[in-house]
Amino acid sequence: MEERAEEGHTQENGGSECAARQPRTSPCTSLRMFLVALSFAYFAKALSGSYMKSTITQLERRFDIPSYLIGVIDGSFEIGNLLVIAFVSYFGAKLHRPKIIAVGCVLMSIGTFIIALPHFIIGRYEFETSVRWVVNSTLNPSPCRPDSPGNLTEDGTLPQVPASGCESESNLSMWIYVLLGNVLRGIGETPVQPLGISYIDDFATEENAALYVGCVQTISVVGPVFGYLLGSLCAKIYVDIGFVKMETITITPSDSRWVGAWWLGYLIAGVITLLSAIPFWFLPRSLPVPGPEVPEKCTPEQTSFIKGSPLLKHKYSADEHTSFIEMAKDFVPTLRTLLAHPVYLVYLCVTIIQLNSLIGMVTYKPKYIEQHFRQSASKANFLMGVINIPAVALGMFSGGLLMKRLKLNIMGAAKFAFGTSLIGYILSLFFFAMSCENAKVAGVTLSYDNIDRISYDKHLLFTDCNSKCVCSSSDWDPVCGENGVTYVSPCLAGCTTSAGSGKNTVFSNCSCVGVAGNFTASTGHCPQKDDCDRMFPYFLALSVITSFIISLGGTPGYMLLIRCIKPQLKSLALGFHALATRTLAGIPAPIYFGAIIDTTCLKWGQKRCGGIGACRIYNTTAYRIAYLGLTLSLRTISFIICIPGFILLSRQLKEEERSAIHGALRNGGTELEVLRKEELVISNSDQPHHPSENSTDRQTRL
Repeated sequence: MEERAEEGHTQENGGSECAARQPRTSPCTSLRMFLVALSFAYFAKALSGSYMKSTITQLERRFDIPSYLIGVIDGSFEIGNLLVIAFVSYFGAKLHRPKIIAVGCVLMSIGTFIIALPHFIIGRYEFETSVRWVVNSTLNPSPCRPDSPGNLTEDGTLPQVPASGCESESNLSMWIYVLLGNVLRGIGETPVQPLGISYIDDFATEENAALYVGCVQTISVVGPVFGYLLGSLCAKIYVDIGFVKMETITITPSDSRWVGAWWLGYLIAGVITLLSAIPFWFLPRSLPVPGPEVPEKCTPEQTSFIKGSPLLKHKYSADEHTSFIEMAKDFVPTLRTLLAHPVYLVYLCVTIIQLNSLIGMVTYKPKYIEQHFRQSASKANFLMGVINIPAVALGMFSGGLLMKRLKLNIMGAAKFAFGTSLIGYILSLFFFAMSCENAKVAGVTLSYDNIDRISYDKHLLFTDCNSKCVCSSSDWDPVCGENGVTYVSPCLAGCTTSAGSGKNTVFSNCSCVGVAGNFTASTGHCPQKDDCDRMFPYFLALSVITSFIISLGGTPGYMLLIRCIKPQLKSLALGFHALATRTLAGIPAPIYFGAIIDTTCLKWGQKRCGGIGACRIYNTTAYRIAYLGLTLSLRTISFIICIPGFILLSRQLKEEERSAIHGALRNGGTELEVLRKEELVISNSDQPHHPSENSTDRQTRL
């Protein structure tokens, strides 16, 4: 009795010493701190990424570049990921993951500041206009300058005179800074997702891992809400605010030449990203691996038993004693093993194709709203942030919650993700029916006789009513005539006089506006929104519904990626998945989507130093067919590939079930043999005068 009491006392002291050696912060608290820090990092990177997409049209106009070049800039973020993601995912899983994430956040912040740098280097923004701000004057020079046709070139344009400062401006394109900054952002973002998700999955209990990942993914979708709202706010502010007098600006935010304060949002996003790096410096490298039930006081034997629990088959902790050379030698064989997994390969192909569709759609959706429904950039970004993105966040969180409530296995998660994607695809077909007519622009979308003709030819701009004026067909300075038709410039409208200044300028005696020649025109496009105003609310409602349904399958689909592979391959699988999707979806999708959208342009702007600039007006019908058709075609291909994926996944699950049964039978047979041997030894050593006691003891042991 004394020995037992002493032994119990020793175990109690050992348990108290084990508890005393634990850090002040419990593993549960540390995991929650990491979850909060990772959520904030996801928020910061999502905010800056969505703000980049909200400034696409601003960057196009500011640097006078077409959509495909904007696609190159947008894809440069993925190029940064491509450079380092495979090595960060593989080696980072074996090193101090929180500190590597902190370094990445700092690099993201520096890259964001570099993107804003061109604004402080280049001069003030100058746009094409015939309207001048004249102080103390109510009469401006005539837009229509009578002259002989001999001054025109063969294509009907005025001779181009290079503007001052063109030589120095052509030596270096300022958009290169935006591209390089975005590459650095991509490098910094690399460790956040694979290392952060694998850290949570390693040290969280299995039933909570899906919920935690769902929370982080939800925060990553909340970030774009603020990113697009920030884009909406900055798009209302003129690009050179504080450096020019706003009363001298003759255009409004709804004008296709307007450029907002795009640089301001990047400065704000850079500061937020820098702050997100701070918590990771104070988090531990690893946490105790959770078991089925972890007691507060633990002996070494209990700890060993918990770590060996079969419930931890998805947990994989980093080996702190593995050398760098050993890790490098294992990299290629490990990667070969990963790529030989058929289910993983099919999953990779499906997600690459679907992300091509998703990235292309999201990148140019604000622009689609601007051009197709004739909304301002500020309003398009506001609607994306307030209406569309919250539906995605709610869908991703609900998907994680449903997966936990329904206790979906791998096959259940795959079917759930496929079903939600298919329903969203069917609903997306109705977008084709939601169309708006092209804007009525004389000489571009219709002739001067109001005959509807959706085509563009430079010679169509010149007709009898403006033949006496020497006009340039490359200028874009739209005016709205009293007849409800927009004209490319006051000169092409045949206006001979103008009064007022700035936004209040009124052009009169416009020969192309009316037959009598005494009709007037005002600055800007004509507000032709009757059909679009009726259709736009339906477009927004359907967009919210489809976004919610499709995003429901986001978290189950992501957990399918984690669970369909071996635990020791998990971090590399996540990293290689991110590498492949960024390389084959993130980089090319914005480029070829932008190139196809460029083919629907009806009127290109002119650079100050010559050459084609940004598009001023699109063929909305062709834009809609190209944009929606390409998006849904890619998703159709992904559904076809899903069919062999389900077959392979079913086979894998059956093989795992068979191997588990065989393993259980082998283990059970081994235990039975041990018990029989033990019974034989006991029976040989039994005393003959205690037969009943020995029989009872054998039955108890069996």
